[in-house]
Amino acid sequence: MTNRSAEVDAWMAGYENPQKPVVEAVRAAILGADARMGESIKWQAPTFVYKGNLASFFPKAKKHATLMFHTGAALADAGDFPSLEGDGGTSRSMKFTDLSDVKAKTAELKAIVKAWCDGKDA
Repeated sequence: MTNRSAEVDAWMAGYENPQKPVVEAVRAAILGADARMGESIKWQAPTFVYKGNLASFFPKAKKHATLMFHTGAALADAGDFPSLEGDGGTSRSMKFTDLSDVKAKTAELKAIVKAWCDGKDA
C-alpha cells in the first residue's frame, strides 16, 4: 500500500488494544480499495481522507472496532450499504467484531470507499 502514512504507522505501533488486529485489517481494506484514499491522524485516531474526511476509528472500543463515517448519511443514499448503522442527519458507523467480520464486510467497505472517491471526483 503506497497510500499508507508514516504518522498512522507510528500511531498503530503504539496502539495497545485487543482490537488492534481488526483495526489493522480494516485499515488495509480501506487503503487497498482505492489508490486515491489516504490517511492521517485527526481527533487522536486514524482518519481516512480523500478530498475530505471519510471515516475515523473510535480507538477506545475494546469489544469491536468502529469506524465513524463523518457524512455517512449521504453515503447511505449513494448505494446499498446495510452495515452502515445510525439514523442521524449526518454520520453513520460500521462495527467490526473480529477478523471474520472484517472479511464478511470487506466488499461493502471497499464499495463505500469507491463511492466516496468517485463522488468527490464527480
